[in-house]
Amino acid sequence: MIKPTFSTLMILTFIVVFLLLPFALSPLYIQALRDQAFELHLLLQGNIYKQITGYSSLVFVIIEMIFTLRKRGRGWKLPLKIKGTMQFWRTLHIFLGVGLLATTLIHTVGVTGLNFNAIFLWVFFGVTLSALMGVLAETGILESPQRYFGKHPRKNGSYSKTLTKGELIRGLRKVWLTTHILLVSAFLVMLGFHIFLTYYYA
Repeated sequence: MIKPTFSTLMILTFIVVFLLLPFALSPLYIQALRDQAFELHLLLQGNIYKQITGYSSLVFVIIEMIFTLRKRGRGWKLPLKIKGTMQFWRTLHIFLGVGLLATTLIHTVGVTGLNFNAIFLWVFFGVTLSALMGVLAETGILESPQRYFGKHPRKNGSYSKTLTKGELIRGLRKVWLTTHILLVSAFLVMLGFHIFLTYYYA
């Protein structure tokens, strides 16, 4: 298992940017696809393609939720004991999150959609980016040779308040992890609504 070092997380960040790029460019290439390969365009918008790719993304979501329960429920009495360190489950959670973004790109073909679907997709982007940026910042602090973070010494010889790595990480975690959890909660509610709408209008 690859340990999510700062350099590994930077590579994942570039991969995420690469996966998000089609969503910005889709108005251009979807029109070209419609004009040049209409049958392929119909296939990508068809029910069979949407169901296969949609269920694939749903499997990723379910696995992510199982990993989250396993990662955060170390003291819980679960019917099935799954071994693994906190680092192991955290690493899987990160890599599968990027994988979920890839399956979402395949499912949507990079189209952000309208109204509810557009909001739903942007909430999902927030889920992905809040987690990745938070973990990237924490890992960067942990791997830094600095022991304290803060302002430079004052001219009179006294020092302004500095923060240890632990204090800085706890402060950051209050922001990014809280944001991530709120976005995940909103995402799960919207996912249920999205599935309902998909079958209601099928």
